[in-house]
Amino acid sequence: MADCTVSFQPHNKAVTVRKGTTLLEAALKANITINNLCGGDGICGRCKMIIKKGNIPEEVSGKLTREEITRGYVLACLTQVMENLVVEIPPETLAREKIVDDEDADRFKEFGQLAQAGDEFVFSPIVKKIYLDLDSPTLDNNTADQQRVCEAVHREIGSGATQMGLKIIRNLPAILRGNNYKVTATVGFRRDIAEIMNIEPGNTAGKNYMIVIDIGTTTIVAHLVDANRIRTIAAKACFNSQGIYGSEVTSRIISAEKRGIVELQKLLISDINGLIRGLAKEDRINLKDITAVVCAGNTVMSHFLLGLPTRYIRRKPYTPTSVDPPPFRAVEVGIQINPRGLLYSLPGISGWVGSDITAGILATNIIDRDGISLLVDIGTNGEIIVGNREWLVACSASAGPALEGANVTCGIRAETGAIEKVYIKNRKIQYKTIGFVPPKGFCGSGIIDLVSVLFNMGIIDRRGRFLDGLDEGVQELNGQKVYLLVDRKKSGHGNHVFISESDIENVITAKAAIFAAMKILLARLDMSFDDVSHFYIAGAFGNHIDIESAISIGLIPNIDRNKIIFAGNTSVKGAKLAAYFQHAFNRVAQIRAKTTYYDLMGADDYVEEFRKAMFLPHTDIELFKGEKVWQKA
Repeated sequence: MADCTVSFQPHNKAVTVRKGTTLLEAALKANITINNLCGGDGICGRCKMIIKKGNIPEEVSGKLTREEITRGYVLACLTQVMENLVVEIPPETLAREKIVDDEDADRFKEFGQLAQAGDEFVFSPIVKKIYLDLDSPTLDNNTADQQRVCEAVHREIGSGATQMGLKIIRNLPAILRGNNYKVTATVGFRRDIAEIMNIEPGNTAGKNYMIVIDIGTTTIVAHLVDANRIRTIAAKACFNSQGIYGSEVTSRIISAEKRGIVELQKLLISDINGLIRGLAKEDRINLKDITAVVCAGNTVMSHFLLGLPTRYIRRKPYTPTSVDPPPFRAVEVGIQINPRGLLYSLPGISGWVGSDITAGILATNIIDRDGISLLVDIGTNGEIIVGNREWLVACSASAGPALEGANVTCGIRAETGAIEKVYIKNRKIQYKTIGFVPPKGFCGSGIIDLVSVLFNMGIIDRRGRFLDGLDEGVQELNGQKVYLLVDRKKSGHGNHVFISESDIENVITAKAAIFAAMKILLARLDMSFDDVSHFYIAGAFGNHIDIESAISIGLIPNIDRNKIIFAGNTSVKGAKLAAYFQHAFNRVAQIRAKTTYYDLMGADDYVEEFRKAMFLPHTDIELFKGEKVWQKA
């Protein structure tokens, strides 16, 4: 089959693809990230492109208006390339910036003081560099080179067995004698074994860095940290490019079964390498001085990272390939750091509760508390942990990405121009954007606020349907009812910013899945929300959610506000603890072993609880009785 050339404007990028390739796949090949959510099924309608030159097979989608069809719009996921094309990608189709500075980075500047406050944690990074000024061999001291180095390292680290690879041993005589026995050993800890990963000439101990990564289904966050002291240097985030194959993990597992695991792994590794290169370049750090990558994420993302088969995770009895993989060379999966650098993928709990949750348990210290704690990680998958120092029980609910800004027509990630807060002032709906610039869309916290405000003002009913004639913002747009918050003339991209009934339904579905999962898990333990002493909310936007908004829509229970703790990105926090403290790293494995997984799929009453939660705030008003919440500026 012949090849065709697709030129993308305004990027001035061209790629050659086989006939029959979709425009969405061509854009991926051109390294252009598209704001696609449905995995190429033509459902979300976000991958709109304009054919400027060339012909395509007739394929009219109900997601396109008559005006758009007349102007040459197509859905990229449904459009096959059959000849050379010139294609324009509208701004709203792009997944915004591919890589952005992570605003959470500022929160971790105090991480050193917080971590050192724990008496049990003694600074002991999982990879360290040790400068060795060794005695030269003599007739009285002719210890073999390998043993000489191993003994010196053992004296420095205090305990544990040491090992050294064959390649290092072969090069050892020349390096030692060529540098007057003054060398630096890079030592990586594999729990009870210390591996001498590398021997470098001279003293390079001052140049030792690690990358800590939260591999989210929607967003990947990477932090560059100094391994010699507790300091976060910088952080970046990017969209997970696997989103082209669907917004949630099940669709990506299905894609991996069709296309092979390698293709989805490549996308993930490319994102990670892009973040690492960007961090290293900005801070003028050589990649060879990055000696470790520590990753946390859900079990499916961890499998994609390592290239492990995922097909059995979605099939009964939902068995993962591994939830506790050993450290590997990062280069084995294609991560570009020091060639001898280690990749630590933290242990998870089950096929549907991953290492992002074990990291979260570590970060919130639930495992050492007497009272009952509940941790809910609000993301594409909603994971819930309940327990204390004696026991831990976990479950997972598929929430979808609506609460993260996806699956909502005008939803975007938390970036400049995103509406992050919606409130009522003088009986009018007001909003605030990140960066105080004209709005481009809603991020997760803004979406939760807006639904709460619309409900509290009586503009939508308990099912999320608009009530006619109550507010001029309720309009009909492209054949659907919407609340128009920002007219295109006042927006940051020349398009309306609104929320539709289907958007609100997606939000209600997401919150219902999470609330029902929490309620069922507590019920199985003969508990209620009143028994919870600490209610932790984790997630990428965990520190930005308005408590009253979240309670008003029924996302979280109406409990004593003093019990509610916004924990932020506990996946990154826990992974950093594991990176900086060997005791914490070993603790994650203990958390995994101690946690029992409860499968909601086997709960006969989960569907019933889910249906009860499909109203604002819930069918059982008694759960949310109290003073009606109004947003304040």
